[in-house]
Amino acid sequence: GQLQASGGGLVQAGGSLRLSCAASGGTFSRYGMGWFRRAPGKEREFVAAITWGAGTPLYASSVKGRCTISRENAKKMVILQMNSLKPEDTAIYYCAADTDSGRFAVRVDPLEYDYWGEGTQITVSS
Repeated sequence: GQLQASGGGLVQAGGSLRLSCAASGGTFSRYGMGWFRRAPGKEREFVAAITWGAGTPLYASSVKGRCTISRENAKKMVILQMNSLKPEDTAIYYCAADTDSGRFAVRVDPLEYDYWGEGTQITVSS
């Protein structure tokens, strides 16, 4: 399968962005889907993920309460709505697919994810 992320951009602190990830190929409806980010000089980190069984989300503490992840299986898309953005949210955001995730569980280790999109840049100015 292939993934394509979009929706990044430049936004002022406090603003919002909606990231989309479009999948092609594979059995999207049975994949756990996640979003990760890599800030300059930092390691890739988990942001959010959603199960394929019940669409249950999981968020990193750094974004919890500010982000909402959702999926539309019929369209093979995953959405990450980000609100109240902060300068520390500046990073390249990647969507990823975990083809071996449990139906009602998601994983936060990027090494567990099999397919990755190209990434989309979010820059938050103060």
